[in-house]
Amino acid sequence: MSKTGMTGKTEIFNLPEKYYVTTPIYYVNDKPHIGHSYTTILADVLARYHRSENIPTFFLTGTDEHGQKVQRAAEAQGITPQEQCDTTVVRFQELWQRLGISNDAFIRTTEDEHKKVVQEILQDLFDRGEIYKDHYKGHYCVPCERFFTDKDLKDERLCPDCERETNEIIESNYFFRMGKYQEWLIDYINDNPLFIRPAFRANETLGFLKSGKLGDLCISRPKSRLSWGIELPFDHDYVCYVWFDALINYISGVGYRQDEQKFKKWWPASCHLIGKDILTTHTVYWPTMLKAMGVEMPKTIFAHGWWMFDEMKMSKSIGNVVNPMTMIDLVGVDAFRYFLTSAMTPGQDASFSQEVFITRYNTDLVNDLGNLLSRVIKMTLRVGDGVIPKPGQFQDEERDLAAAIDNAIISASVAVNTMRLDSGMEQVMNAVRAGNRYLEQTAPWSLAKKGETERLNTVLYSSAELLRIVSILLDPVMPEKMAEIREALGLDKDQPVHFNVVELRKFHTNNVLSGLKVRDIDVLFPRYALPKKTAEPVAKPTCKAAPKAPKGVSLIGIEDFTKVQLLTAQVIEAQKVKGADKLLQLKLDVGGEERQIISGIAQFYTPEQLPGRTIVLVANLKPAKIRGVESHGMLLCAKSKDGALRLITVDGEIPSGASVG
Repeated sequence: MSKTGMTGKTEIFNLPEKYYVTTPIYYVNDKPHIGHSYTTILADVLARYHRSENIPTFFLTGTDEHGQKVQRAAEAQGITPQEQCDTTVVRFQELWQRLGISNDAFIRTTEDEHKKVVQEILQDLFDRGEIYKDHYKGHYCVPCERFFTDKDLKDERLCPDCERETNEIIESNYFFRMGKYQEWLIDYINDNPLFIRPAFRANETLGFLKSGKLGDLCISRPKSRLSWGIELPFDHDYVCYVWFDALINYISGVGYRQDEQKFKKWWPASCHLIGKDILTTHTVYWPTMLKAMGVEMPKTIFAHGWWMFDEMKMSKSIGNVVNPMTMIDLVGVDAFRYFLTSAMTPGQDASFSQEVFITRYNTDLVNDLGNLLSRVIKMTLRVGDGVIPKPGQFQDEERDLAAAIDNAIISASVAVNTMRLDSGMEQVMNAVRAGNRYLEQTAPWSLAKKGETERLNTVLYSSAELLRIVSILLDPVMPEKMAEIREALGLDKDQPVHFNVVELRKFHTNNVLSGLKVRDIDVLFPRYALPKKTAEPVAKPTCKAAPKAPKGVSLIGIEDFTKVQLLTAQVIEAQKVKGADKLLQLKLDVGGEERQIISGIAQFYTPEQLPGRTIVLVANLKPAKIRGVESHGMLLCAKSKDGALRLITVDGEIPSGASVG
């Protein structure tokens, strides 16, 4: 499909023949939190958008019900693992229903069909020599359910992912020959730029793959240590490693080895949505497993960021997770869906606080969208018996409004294809704001007083048509509230919406609403005010002498500091400078511009450790030649008294080229 923006530039997006989206399957060792909700809502929004384009769509989610975490949670409750699963899974299913999640299937890894598929795959790989038995010595992290080597650990004993203490284990186990696919996977990622998104996550995976020899994957656990899992078909003393079992849900859930016709219809997956904390399992384990099975790769694995609370990752162990039910009870399901979708740029981290949540709710939904609907409905009821009139001749104000709507339509469509839903929604809300400005400019209440009926009819029609289009663009995000808008405009709220870009852009000619009688409805989004906090006593300021500069350092004014341009930059690649032990040559992405710098960090970082990192660059430093190689800038590092050196990086995800300071 060809889609033309307001600038005349045409973007080409071929609509897929089908769309298959998945979430990770969630552990049933505890109740769901905002992180689970975000991934599932994001998948739901994508599924709804594609369905509205009449694209056959399948949306799979579910629960991961095996492994040591589940077994330990059950033991703590004094119940069986299956009872733990049956009790906890209901919490996910009830929450998804409350959130309006439109999944086509919900898979549980304790289902007989899934277990049968896993065992068939294990037996096939074992028969073909892809799985073998050997002794293993390593460090095991129970929360992550992963083994790590000595070099992987943080501070010699901590898990590199969750930073909890690991257990050293020596035992016989079965291994999948993952290492044999290392070079193939590197080539595949390089040849398929949409396979891992965002692009910096692909660089992260490539950095991992290039940092050393990829080991084979331990895919079993002895029953003497862990009994809760799928039994290996070729050795009854072992159960399957939970990640090997869990990843297979993506194919068992659409008929692999059960319903060949169904599997051919939906596989390969269009998009695996995951959190960035499970990047390695999905971009290293999963593709090598599929390669060994002879199954086609998914189209895209998209890793989103974390929700942060007070600049910390939300974590059950820290106790700072947000309960989705609390936020839903506060302002409703659709407002919660709107906030999560609009407040996070997929791929980057985002901050959550109740203050930010309520501020966005009151600004975007109460003041902008809710207010626009109320004004249009009340004015139409007041001056025309509640019937939306036929428009007269369009003037400059209508053409400006049409341009804002057109931009919103194009942006929403592009946002789905580029996974920038937040950006698309912002343009839709800009169109809503343009609608409020339009009413201020045209002043329909004054037109009614003056008896300028034709002009009044044009304004009322144009405002209503803007609301109709907005209700279609935002329907995948807020299906209940957008149906209420259409009902208020006299449309059938139960009629399925169609996201047809060509039809939606016919603002001047698509006279759908004329003759319909509007309906007065309750306030779309009631205003919510946070309870006032008790004022803290304010300390009386005291005069202090200006701080003295450290010995040997001169104080500077702000005018001196502003001469230095500090920008974020992402490392694309790194290599050693020939004949120089201390120097590395780095290729950087600085807001889309490629830069080369030379840095004396080779004693502290290997070239393989740097790609994908976001560093801080002095961008306006005069170019210099170092060992005959040009350097355009300088990266920032911190150096301790003992000589240790560490790169200055940013907290959380932020695009390259962002200003620092």
